[in-house]
Amino acid sequence: MTGLIAEDVLLLLLDDESGKLTERTHLDAALGGALLTDLALREAVELPPKTRFWKSPRVVAVPGAVLDDPLLASSLDLIAARPRTAQDLVKRLGKAGRSDLFALLVDQGRVGIERGSVFGVFPTTRHPADDTAYEDDLRTEVTAALVEGQSPTERTAAVISVLAAIDRAHKVVDRHGLSRRDVKRRAKEIADGDWAAKAVRDAVRAAQAATSAAASGGSDGGGDGGS
Repeated sequence: MTGLIAEDVLLLLLDDESGKLTERTHLDAALGGALLTDLALREAVELPPKTRFWKSPRVVAVPGAVLDDPLLASSLDLIAARPRTAQDLVKRLGKAGRSDLFALLVDQGRVGIERGSVFGVFPTTRHPADDTAYEDDLRTEVTAALVEGQSPTERTAAVISVLAAIDRAHKVVDRHGLSRRDVKRRAKEIADGDWAAKAVRDAVRAAQAATSAAASGGSDGGGDGGS
């Protein structure tokens, strides 16, 4: 599989038939956490060690980091403009990148786009599935890791970690009789595992923690998709 972890997360949060989001409240936190994870895995950001008990470290852009992906490049520019905590960044990155991520899925032919309105006044946008082949493979890999106990690839582990941070990992798979608690426990095990290279592990874990903290803090808005 190629592309961004953030694309995979968004794809799994869209209902194939209705095109509505199955998670709106914490959408920006999830997408921002995924984008920050994408950057961390490409060693484009780092998290300096904490030096003060009462002050969280700031995520910084790695000097000279070059990214071919336009969305990741713009996300890195946002980070480089002003170092911020991971928790501050996840919602900013998610809100800034949300529309581009929807557009990517449309351009790839994975979802369509249907525009309408409620009461003829409030605009709505939905993204029902067009070609589910990629999503089917993705969901199979996530299910194999969460339900069948297989060891996930780094990418699959990253997707699961983001979904677990907003308490959605157990909702994107058929549990095949396993309890919700068991699947959630497995998702946490994967999220807490050493699937990322040591050099980027601190930044990846900061992204996970920030996504979870941001999701616990309230609504993100989630304006596009399934409104």
